[in-house]
Amino acid sequence: MNRLIGVAGLAGLLLAAACAPKPHPQQGDPASSAPVTAGAKLSAWPKGAAVDYQLGGAYPPGAGVGIVARDSSEQPAPGRYSICYVNGFQTQPGDQWPDSLVLHDASGSDVADRGWPDERILDISTAAKRAAIVEVLTPTVHRCAARGFQAVEFDNLDSYARSNGALDLAAAEAHAKLLVELAHREKLAAGQKNTPDLGKRGPTDIGFDFAVAEECRRFDECAAYTDVYGDYVVDIEYIDDLGATLAQVCADPQLPRSTVIRDRMLSAPDSPDYRLERCR
Repeated sequence: MNRLIGVAGLAGLLLAAACAPKPHPQQGDPASSAPVTAGAKLSAWPKGAAVDYQLGGAYPPGAGVGIVARDSSEQPAPGRYSICYVNGFQTQPGDQWPDSLVLHDASGSDVADRGWPDERILDISTAAKRAAIVEVLTPTVHRCAARGFQAVEFDNLDSYARSNGALDLAAAEAHAKLLVELAHREKLAAGQKNTPDLGKRGPTDIGFDFAVAEECRRFDECAAYTDVYGDYVVDIEYIDDLGATLAQVCADPQLPRSTVIRDRMLSAPDSPDYRLERCR
């Protein structure tokens, strides 16, 4: 379940990666010698605040909105707790990645996300490839911090489930840990995107600070996030597949406090497809 709409072209990121500070190596996957906590940024999280999820284009959030998620190519929302979206496990549409970092099938063809075929799955199967992917993404995460975002969410943690068996959860967790350490070096809180099966390993083993869930109410997964992260959970439900009436969704006691109901393409208000509903 991946969301995105274009980040800046990878050619620029590759050039920036060559000039960006490199992670400090240690045994196993290269990463920081000691993760830097993002406690100050997480403490600013407005618990239970209304949220807007603006990956289809930035626009002024409504009154009362305290949390806003935007693509890494955008500026943060002034005066709101701002989450920067980064596709950490798949390519962005139109981006050109080194062929060696893209997953291939037995015939040599790129492995794409079946639901979003313009996104290719990144090959996180080895420590060396994970380190190289993080190096490419480092300028993007640095830009999130430099622009004033307080947090970053890394999408497609669950790409291994769409890899036809080429990747597994262990590889995803190892890659996620590198991404979290990168975020913490930039003093950003790091968000787990989907993958409720992680349970408490998300914060304890990987280091995630909060979670962003898609359709946790629709798939009866909300408790898997709130039992671990408490109020540090953002949920997005999609209006085209609520599985219930809006009133029933809003009456669900397991619904995270910071939930927004959006059109699936996360359109901006100038689009005829734009939909945004909240329960309060």
